[in-house]
Amino acid sequence: NTQISGQGLDINKMDVDVLEQIHQMGGLQLVMPRAFAETDCGALADTGRTVVEFNLTGESVELPIMGGKTYNAMTFNGQVPGPTLRVTQGDVVQMTLVIPADEVTGHGNDMHASQMSATYFDSVNPGETSQYCYIAESAGVFKYHCSGVHLAGMDQHVL
Repeated sequence: NTQISGQGLDINKMDVDVLEQIHQMGGLQLVMPRAFAETDCGALADTGRTVVEFNLTGESVELPIMGGKTYNAMTFNGQVPGPTLRVTQGDVVQMTLVIPADEVTGHGNDMHASQMSATYFDSVNPGETSQYCYIAESAGVFKYHCSGVHLAGMDQHVL
C-alpha cells in the first residue's frame, strides 16, 4: 500500500487495464528530485536554469515594540520577519549568508522550500560568509528562519 492523496492504494486490487496502460506508456520511474540530488552552486549554475541570488545578513538588533519598549531580535537584513524571497518553480536558489564580524553569535539559514536536511544550514560564525544552492522544486509559500546544527540556544534564534 502506498499513500496517495490520503488514500491507500492496493496494487493487487487495481484494474489490469490500468497497469497495462502504465506499462505501455513506459512504466513508472521513481527518481529523487534534483533539489535533493545536487546542491553544488557551480554545477547548478551550469544547468541553464535561471539563478536567483539572495544575500542575507544575519545580525542581532534592537527593534522597537509597542509601549515604547525594545526587543533584542536575531534578524535577517535587520528585520523581522526577514525579507520576502521570491523565485519561480525550477529556478536555482543561490543563498549567501553573511555574519558581520561584530555580531555576538553565529547564525544559520534553514530554507524550508529547499526540503534539505538541516545539516546543510550549519552555523556561520561572526566574520564568516556561507553559500548554498538548491533547485526550487516545490511550488508554494515557505518559511525560512535562523538555523544551525551547532548553535547553542537554537530555539532562541527561531523564536
